[in-house]
Amino acid sequence: MKSNLPLYIGIRYALSKRKQGFLSFISGFSFCAMALGVMTLIIVLSVMNGFDREIKQRLLNVIPHVALKNNNSISAQQIEQLSQQLTASEPQISAVMPILENYAMLANSSRQQAVLLKGIDTAWPSAELLSKNMLMGNVSLLQQRKFGILLGSQAARKLGVGVGDSIEVILPKLLVTPMGSFPRLKMMQVVGLFEVGAQVDATTAYIHERDARKLFQLGDNYQGLQLVLDDPFLAQSVVSSIALDLPQAIKVESWGDQMATLFQAMRMEKLVVGLLLSAIIAVAAFNIIACLVLMVADKRKDIAVLRTLGARSDQIVKIFIIQGSTIGIVGVVLGLILGCVMAVFIGDIVSFIEAVSGSPIFDPAVYMINSLPSKLVFSDIVLVVVGASALSILSTIYPAWRAGQVLPAEALRYDQ
Repeated sequence: MKSNLPLYIGIRYALSKRKQGFLSFISGFSFCAMALGVMTLIIVLSVMNGFDREIKQRLLNVIPHVALKNNNSISAQQIEQLSQQLTASEPQISAVMPILENYAMLANSSRQQAVLLKGIDTAWPSAELLSKNMLMGNVSLLQQRKFGILLGSQAARKLGVGVGDSIEVILPKLLVTPMGSFPRLKMMQVVGLFEVGAQVDATTAYIHERDARKLFQLGDNYQGLQLVLDDPFLAQSVVSSIALDLPQAIKVESWGDQMATLFQAMRMEKLVVGLLLSAIIAVAAFNIIACLVLMVADKRKDIAVLRTLGARSDQIVKIFIIQGSTIGIVGVVLGLILGCVMAVFIGDIVSFIEAVSGSPIFDPAVYMINSLPSKLVFSDIVLVVVGASALSILSTIYPAWRAGQVLPAEALRYDQ
């Protein structure tokens, strides 16, 4: 108890208000900056997680959860056999459908747009998922031999067409005639527009599956099969479990593999934004250093008195580490609480501001969302809190060490 007396007295000195008006201002500024940095980082990361979830959920309505593609065509009988084998071995699979797709060029007057042309049947589960993202028209308007086509909103905008207009579909295959070789092309009518909010809107189009088989010259065969999962986010584990039981000629890929470039760009964007916003926390840490350095200079006499009372150098160091860490960690806790609360209710807050101001902050026509999405991820919160707390503690080490090096004789010699 006696050995801790100098430490207790030192803490009382460090926390005293005497001659500390300016230091209190810097401490308060450091505290507010730390809380603001942690709060902002949690909110922004949560909003970016929300957008990531929103885009993935929309993409999963139009792209296969798991795709099994054969190097050659595959018959309907083989698809039925594989379907029975897969559904029996993997409970996550809720439906199995054929795959029909080929690259094509869409043309309207002088405008062209390259797309992945997919065949779909209105009875397939994928048609029901696609219908959730229809802007105009309906998937049921795709009928056999009517040669209707569904376009993504961006593709339709680039081509300058709408529902009811006709476009030219050019396939990368040549039609050989006595007059020479000509590209295979077909006039089709736009019967609907869909919008996902990602690159799929510019690069994907749908036609009836029987029309697709005729255009792709597949006869009664298909190019592979796609799996619909109860939980699409388990696609990678499903791929791992079924890959070993399939023939080597069949290539298996999940929706994450198909959109790997997009998701990598989103992860990089989140990382860069997080690093940039971490600068606020770094500024708060530098403020803590400045505050403690000034405090050491102001408390040289008090430190000398404590040393003469028997306080060791390491006890002086502890005093200033506790002082600086308290500022940072309390700021982190406040920022954590405010950040989590605002991240949960950010959509309601934005809606309230829009209602009061009378103008939309996020125009649905531009951002394709009705409310600001947000998703709290525990690992992000832990990373922010641990990183900010560690930075707060590390920022106290140098000033505390300087305080421990103060010599009592020199400090009292020049005291007036």
